[in-house]
Amino acid sequence: MLRNHKGIKRLINLVYTKLFKIDDTPQKIAAGFGLGVFAGLLPGAGPVASLFLAFIFRVNRIAALAGSLLTNTWASLVFFLLSIRIGSIIMNLKWQDVHLAWLNLLKDFKLANFFKLGVLKIILPVATGYFIIALLFGVLAYMAVIIIFKARKKA
Repeated sequence: MLRNHKGIKRLINLVYTKLFKIDDTPQKIAAGFGLGVFAGLLPGAGPVASLFLAFIFRVNRIAALAGSLLTNTWASLVFFLLSIRIGSIIMNLKWQDVHLAWLNLLKDFKLANFFKLGVLKIILPVATGYFIIALLFGVLAYMAVIIIFKARKKA
């Protein structure tokens, strides 16, 4: 257990060093990191999407990649049920029905069943929920990096 703790501490130090030793403006670094977190939380998006978004918005690509790698895959799994709930609320659906439809789809996955269940009943609520979660965490990541830069500047 202690070994794992050292690995996590090393990872945090590496990310901190890579983010804050970049020769770019704090806003571009923070925006890149926020975009990376956003892209990393969206299932199937990840590092490639974060680099593409960073290129399009002209923000720091290293920060975007770091944000994406920190949240990619594992966070998508963690937020699955929450994304179902949020998306269902927004689309005025019962979250239990959407969750059950996902479980049934996964239990016996066939492409024909996927289209039979319909995009509106399964994919759209989950995608909407993931988008909102990713947007929220992307904005929070941006603000956190800006706060850290301001704190470092004062010190």
